[in-house]
Amino acid sequence: MDPECSRLLPALCAVLADPRQPVADDTCLEKLLDWFKTITEAGSSLLVLQENPCLVELLFHVLKPQDLSPRVLSFSLRLAGMFAAQEDCFQYLQGDSSLFVASAAGQLLVHILDLAMRAPPRGHPGPQACDGPACAQKIVCHLEDSLRAAAAPQLTQALNVLTTTFGHCHGLWTPGLWGRLSPLVGHLLEKDPVPASHALVDLLLSVARSPVLSSESGPWETLALTLSRLSPMQAGPLALGILKLQDCPQALRTQASGVLLQPLACVLKAAVQGPGRPGLPDGAAGDSVTVDTLFSSKSACVGLLCCALAHLELLQLLPQCPSPWPQEALLEAVVTVLRFCNGSAVPASDLGGHLCATLVGCVRVQRAALDFLGTLSQRAGPQELVTQVSAVLLEYLSGPDSSPTVLKKAFQASLGWLLSSPKTPGCCDLDPHAQQFLRELLPVLQKRLCSPCWEVRDSGLEFLTQMARHWGGQAAFRQVLLASEVPRLTRQLLQDPESYVRASAVTATGQLSSWGLHAAPAGPEHPGVQQKSLLSELLHVLATDSEGFPRRAVMQVFTEWLRGGHADVAEDPEQFVAGVLQAASRDLDWEVRAQGLELALVFLEQLLGPPGVRCPYAVALPKAAPPGTLAQALPALCRVQLFEFAFRALFDCDRPVAQKSCDLLLFLKAKATSCGTPQEERDSPDVSSVEATLQKWQAGEHGHPLGDLEPAAVVAVLRSMDLEGLQDTLAESSDHVERSPQSLLQDMLATVGVLGENEADCY
Repeated sequence: MDPECSRLLPALCAVLADPRQPVADDTCLEKLLDWFKTITEAGSSLLVLQENPCLVELLFHVLKPQDLSPRVLSFSLRLAGMFAAQEDCFQYLQGDSSLFVASAAGQLLVHILDLAMRAPPRGHPGPQACDGPACAQKIVCHLEDSLRAAAAPQLTQALNVLTTTFGHCHGLWTPGLWGRLSPLVGHLLEKDPVPASHALVDLLLSVARSPVLSSESGPWETLALTLSRLSPMQAGPLALGILKLQDCPQALRTQASGVLLQPLACVLKAAVQGPGRPGLPDGAAGDSVTVDTLFSSKSACVGLLCCALAHLELLQLLPQCPSPWPQEALLEAVVTVLRFCNGSAVPASDLGGHLCATLVGCVRVQRAALDFLGTLSQRAGPQELVTQVSAVLLEYLSGPDSSPTVLKKAFQASLGWLLSSPKTPGCCDLDPHAQQFLRELLPVLQKRLCSPCWEVRDSGLEFLTQMARHWGGQAAFRQVLLASEVPRLTRQLLQDPESYVRASAVTATGQLSSWGLHAAPAGPEHPGVQQKSLLSELLHVLATDSEGFPRRAVMQVFTEWLRGGHADVAEDPEQFVAGVLQAASRDLDWEVRAQGLELALVFLEQLLGPPGVRCPYAVALPKAAPPGTLAQALPALCRVQLFEFAFRALFDCDRPVAQKSCDLLLFLKAKATSCGTPQEERDSPDVSSVEATLQKWQAGEHGHPLGDLEPAAVVAVLRSMDLEGLQDTLAESSDHVERSPQSLLQDMLATVGVLGENEADCY
């Protein structure tokens, strides 16, 4: 421990032990306890206590919860775990309603139990749950009493403790503990309804994942019994967890799959006459229970369908996804759910009529179904069903009652199905069915770009950007897009009153322009007029927009244009870079300045390294020269004032900007060092005035001009600067001094007036 901390600690302990001088700052106490935990973990707990006996007094004080917040108490309990403060744990585990305290107490009990039950030295039999040390017996008896308790909080906390135990402790004593407590857990399944079902599910899955318990048949039998005893809503998370298990018996996997598929099977049966598609449960034992849940109330019906859709969406993305996957049946079921929600489904039973009345206009189910429908696009389906998917998506995108969030998810699902459309052999263009979907989609998108709701306009622009990014070079997409009003409307949205929409419009127009999909065809005598005016308009946005989002979007577009060889950039890259860096240097948004450094780095790479992959529709540039040296690139870098921009950013008040600038200048310094000669270093020009200006900038005096930088002066400055040391300084947290233990102790003592007037290091 630091000597100054040792000097301050006794005074602080005296303050904390004095009830007349409470320290009200809980954050300081949390940091103090965390520091104590660190120093005790670094060495022997006993040694730390012997050297600092006041720590014991402090620990006993903070374990009294009268004047402390739950968060501070939880820190105290974690610290007490190193000293086996078992009695306090029982008190907080049983009686404290705070989740923080109950969680910390539970973790402490698991810690003590694990220490007590660890195997003795080799040659001695390991302890069992029935004959372990007294402290372990006391914990196990406490858990047994809690599992028999009628109070739900006490039962839940006991189940949580066991979940943590079997999740983190894999000693040979754990099977004995489970064998002792599993009958009590089994008795919970005999109650109706099953109490603390969420905590019970977590426990059973923790037991099944334990490497020392999963080899036995008991846990699997308990899981199967639990699936049959829980309600459909309660059983869903358990079924998903079972299907994630690696060594699960096939019969249990089949049972769990049926639980997740049953709600959609019931929905499909409610709207389809005759036998449905294979793959979904038909007449299973859980059918009547699921139907009862769907009938019971609107909230129960909506909750069950949302959970089933969400669980199946997660399941499809897992390696443990059931095989065969009932893709066709699920596609038909999800389309049916969406039709129930928009009122276009035809009911085939009483349940169907009930679903029509319950689900129509239900945004929650619509969102969940569209999410799952988008995920299903990753697998193939018969064209008949894909056509139904396209139709229902168009219904939602064009429907007047679709909410903004539903429209956003419908756009996302549409993009997924367009991306998954089969490709014509030897051609990367969209297949005929996808082209037809696109032709029907563009008028809908055009309408949504004129919506009075800004969220809808924004979602439409994001969808357009993604389409242009994927199909901007494909003839079918270009033809359909240019025949619509979408490019013109997108250009108009650069003036939208909502900043989010303006930012999305910037991104969309930038993407369209990269592919030559400009807003309106220019005359044959001036083929480049439209592109130039867009550049001017985006520069105007960068210079004048009052919100940061559009300006950030402009910088990202300009960086992509420079990297891809956009037509406007190709005409005069230096003029383009100089203008953008000048605008970015004056911007108050740190992300704009950081993006300016990204653009500068791209420019550097094009001068000093191989060019990136260019857009096929960009104006053809001269063939790239071999990678140049820094000496060849320096004049161009000086002309665009890249160094002035980078040096200003190096002393930026926002650390991410300074770090990015430091990395860029270190790259240049390495180039300068590798290509320089000893004679050049001896003949370097006098740069004292430049260094003096940089020192003033570092002190916050940014009004002093740097002056014209010559290439030789730039190299000399780079060589003389301790950029490596500055990089290390920037890597430290901004409050690394104030977070020191000494500073913390000084601040806490200052709050009660123990220190003198000038001794506190308050921050």
